[in-house]
Amino acid sequence: MSRTRRTSRTALLAALGLVTATGATATALGAATAGAAAPGCKVDYRITNQWSTGFGADVTVTNTGDPVTSWTVEWVYAGNQQVTQGWNATLTQSGPAVTARSLSYNGALATGGSASFGFNGSYSGTNAAPTVFKLNGVTCNTTTTPPTDPPTTPPTTPPTTPPPGSKADNPYAGAKVYVNPEWSAKAAAEPGGTKVSSQPTGVWLDRIAAINGSATSMGLRAHLDEALRQKGSGELVVQLVIYNLPGRDCTALASNGELGPTEIGRYKTEYIDPVAAILADPKYAGLRIVTTIEVDSLPNLVTNVSGRPTATPNCDVMKANGNYITGVGYALGKLGPLANVYNYVDAGHHGWLGWDDNLGPSAELFKQAATAEGSTVANVHGFIVNTANYSALKEDHFRIEDNVNGVSVRQSKWVDWNRYADELSYAQGLRAKLVSIGFDANLGMLIDTSRNGWGGAARPTAAGPTTSVDTYVNGGRYDRRIHLGNWCNQSGAGLGERPQAAPAAGIDAYVWMKPPGESDGASQEIPNDEGKGFDRMCDPTYTGNARNGNSMSGALPGAPISGRWFSAQFQELLKNAHPAL
Repeated sequence: MSRTRRTSRTALLAALGLVTATGATATALGAATAGAAAPGCKVDYRITNQWSTGFGADVTVTNTGDPVTSWTVEWVYAGNQQVTQGWNATLTQSGPAVTARSLSYNGALATGGSASFGFNGSYSGTNAAPTVFKLNGVTCNTTTTPPTDPPTTPPTTPPTTPPPGSKADNPYAGAKVYVNPEWSAKAAAEPGGTKVSSQPTGVWLDRIAAINGSATSMGLRAHLDEALRQKGSGELVVQLVIYNLPGRDCTALASNGELGPTEIGRYKTEYIDPVAAILADPKYAGLRIVTTIEVDSLPNLVTNVSGRPTATPNCDVMKANGNYITGVGYALGKLGPLANVYNYVDAGHHGWLGWDDNLGPSAELFKQAATAEGSTVANVHGFIVNTANYSALKEDHFRIEDNVNGVSVRQSKWVDWNRYADELSYAQGLRAKLVSIGFDANLGMLIDTSRNGWGGAARPTAAGPTTSVDTYVNGGRYDRRIHLGNWCNQSGAGLGERPQAAPAAGIDAYVWMKPPGESDGASQEIPNDEGKGFDRMCDPTYTGNARNGNSMSGALPGAPISGRWFSAQFQELLKNAHPAL
């Protein structure tokens, strides 16, 4: 995975003062434009349950006039009711006025057609139902239904499953996550591996042949069939990595792929189309399928092109021909509309894009890709950071705001004017930037914590000496890489936080998208039929380049090509796990 140097979901309701649909992470706020006003409509507002400080409600709107292509329902509360959580519509509130807008999949209403959405809310005093509703500006006839047996206390476990036909706000909430039996078997065969072999990891579709599999490896359908077996009666997430762009990873040779820079046609017809067809099979409609979209591709077009000291000719080619943008847009457009697919676009890591002159242009490029090939930002459920990388989740012993003897931490050699110290702050900061330029206000972030634990005996327990800003940072930082730009099979790394849902504000999950124990690249040139080259950043004797400050690579010796099992790395990850196993 290429890395380079320069030459943050906030608390949803508190921060936004609004509620969006359960599926709104895949729908841009305000993206739908109301169709022509209908001359007739009916709204049924039903309070489904109520307790001392809150309530739930369902709303059904019926169009009794001309057909519309999208709808907006409005009402005004007489009391202090506040909408706090919703589904099947994008809901916003300003004072007592509430607006509910249709989503991409339920906007069209024929004459006599209906659509329903629901929400939870809070109140104090009385909870009078609104009396006037409008559909696309036209006042409707209204009915209200009180709860038949209102409870006096709220539900102790709010439902995490969205209504049928809608997407969950956070697909990981209330769900198990698929355990890849192939990875699990390899992990369990290692000494001590059974401590983690039941953890969920990503399934990498890094070449066309991976879709169908072989006599010795599971294909996509085999994984999905196994996922149905693991699912049982609850919800289950399957994590897929979509990773086969033309001219893939124009900087890191170890991650090169099978398709040449101009083979965008093959990418579409031989790779994305077959994946989309399988995921659209009704047999798998009950699975929540999370996709990581094209690791490292888009950030390369910002940092590793002409005008930067880290430029490479291959990245200039991919920027000029536009096939990274085209490919990502095509993948999002094909996969995003599927009701059970949640796309998370790869967004590098803080040691790559955390500088001011990288983060802003990257966010704009992400939006360009999200709206290419007929796609829209509605097809982006979120973003994932630190995929297959080693950046620490949270640096506790120093902050970007710190000063040592009057010198900012940002001036240390390690931070080098970066705006962020770790992946959690970067994910939250990037999220805010993305929302500000038009991505959904309910955008979710994932952080790959598979190899960023940095535990073991060498883990610092306090800040470094205040002799200088460098001793302060270097003595206290968890991330013990020689340089932030080092990315291949890093010596001293450990397993990070175990996969978990909703661990922090704006973060949908910590995930192990990169299966621990799978190599990043070969330590020396190894012929193979997967198009994967030899990158000197995987050679422990390499003295570096502009992308890692001309530092030693920090790579482990004896590594196989990327994706192959690397026992020595797995053992190191176990030994240095944090939290410890």
